[in-house]
Amino acid sequence: MTPLLTVNLLRALFVTFCATVGGIVGVEVQQNALPGVLIGILFGLCVVLADRLLKGFSLRAFSSATFGLLLGLAFANLLMASDVLRYQPETTQWAARLIVYCTFAYLGMMLAMRSNRDEFSLIIPYVRFSRETTEHEPLVVDTNVIIDGRIADLCATGFLSRALIVPRFVLAELQTLADSRDPIKRERGRRGLDVLNQLQQSREIELTINDTTGDTDLETDARLVRTAKFFQARLLTNDNALCQVARLQQVPALNLNDLARALRPTVVAGDELDLSLMKEGREAHQAVGYLPDGTMIVVNHARTSLGKTATVVVSSALQTAAGRLIFAELKGNGQKRPQVL
Repeated sequence: MTPLLTVNLLRALFVTFCATVGGIVGVEVQQNALPGVLIGILFGLCVVLADRLLKGFSLRAFSSATFGLLLGLAFANLLMASDVLRYQPETTQWAARLIVYCTFAYLGMMLAMRSNRDEFSLIIPYVRFSRETTEHEPLVVDTNVIIDGRIADLCATGFLSRALIVPRFVLAELQTLADSRDPIKRERGRRGLDVLNQLQQSREIELTINDTTGDTDLETDARLVRTAKFFQARLLTNDNALCQVARLQQVPALNLNDLARALRPTVVAGDELDLSLMKEGREAHQAVGYLPDGTMIVVNHARTSLGKTATVVVSSALQTAAGRLIFAELKGNGQKRPQVL
């Protein structure tokens, strides 16, 4: 947005310009610059006042109003071309033309300004305005985020763009992993290919395999960043290092791990949870369960409930280097047993 000081400076320069032009005209016409200067200042102030009154009127609204005005004038010309008033007096014809033109011009402008961009395709077939929202910006995806598998469900929710770009070298990397002798790498590669097939068969997702032939001497991360910059797209990854490198090069990057941390449920003291107790804790009386995001909860005096789902009450939470560690008590025991950390 233009700073207010700059706008006021331009207004002052415009008024000064009008006063100067008015003074020159006054000297030429009446040999006196003062009336021309006053008229120029008054004219400049009127234009500035009109500018202030049109403060909420954007260029988009102006273009829509102009388009609607042209449509209204076209319909008015069609109506007046029928010569329905040819037997009327000249004064009546002039008044009727004025009313018809003003009415159709007003209705055309109002209808155009109330319409959205997609509705213009009904008037101008085969022409659609490009969307500028981030919801429809394409996403360049890397190998790790495809293998991760959460991208399919995430795109289906509509929170991210459904236009995905997979570079050819990413597909080649998945094929290399799928053909690897290492069973772990082979399983990861096959999982990635299965996810791609799922995305390609989805009607809600537009998947494009891009044939990138240049920059073969660069590493995969550098080629991903360059591809995203070429398509003016955002980079979707779960690699923290790649995300930082992309942002340093002014390429918008989305990190799935950041999204998962932002959506992590907040647990505070006093919350009640239904928790499946899966294994023994460090102390003899403790049992351990996990939240859906992997956060470990240590339940005191719950060793006898191992293998069961119990209702627990959160007593405290600690932030460690490995993540959050939450302590809880079995419901009903929180005030009877001393807390052991």
